[in-house]
Amino acid sequence: MNHDGTLDWMLDEALGMSETLHAILLSRDGLLRARSQGLALDQAERQAAALCGVVSISRNTAGFCGYADDEPNPPWRQTLIEFDDAYVLVIAAGEGSYLAVSATERVDLEACSFRMHQLVERLGKAMGSPTRQDDGSPA
Repeated sequence: MNHDGTLDWMLDEALGMSETLHAILLSRDGLLRARSQGLALDQAERQAAALCGVVSISRNTAGFCGYADDEPNPPWRQTLIEFDDAYVLVIAAGEGSYLAVSATERVDLEACSFRMHQLVERLGKAMGSPTRQDDGSPA
């Protein structure tokens, strides 16, 4: 499932707190599923691909925390990227999906993370991106 605009409204809700900037919902393979208002489609698609890589790297550091290196699904929950004056927070958002929010340095990170997790819990099934199955047809 690619970005078709039907889930965009829920991301605007994630931005309902002060100091948040943008939000995107992406699939585990880096496809954009939804974006908040004010974020251009090309920028949202580029960020979805980049943040998919960030999540992959984060998951692959599980061994550094004591998890088995061959653990197929390490229990990753979220990743925080910090800049001089901004943050990006990425969390799991249903099967095969991630929710990312950017914010200024003045955001209450705990409240932002809490609100993101609440949104995922409330709308989790709609946010999920189940693994695509090969239908056997030639490409």
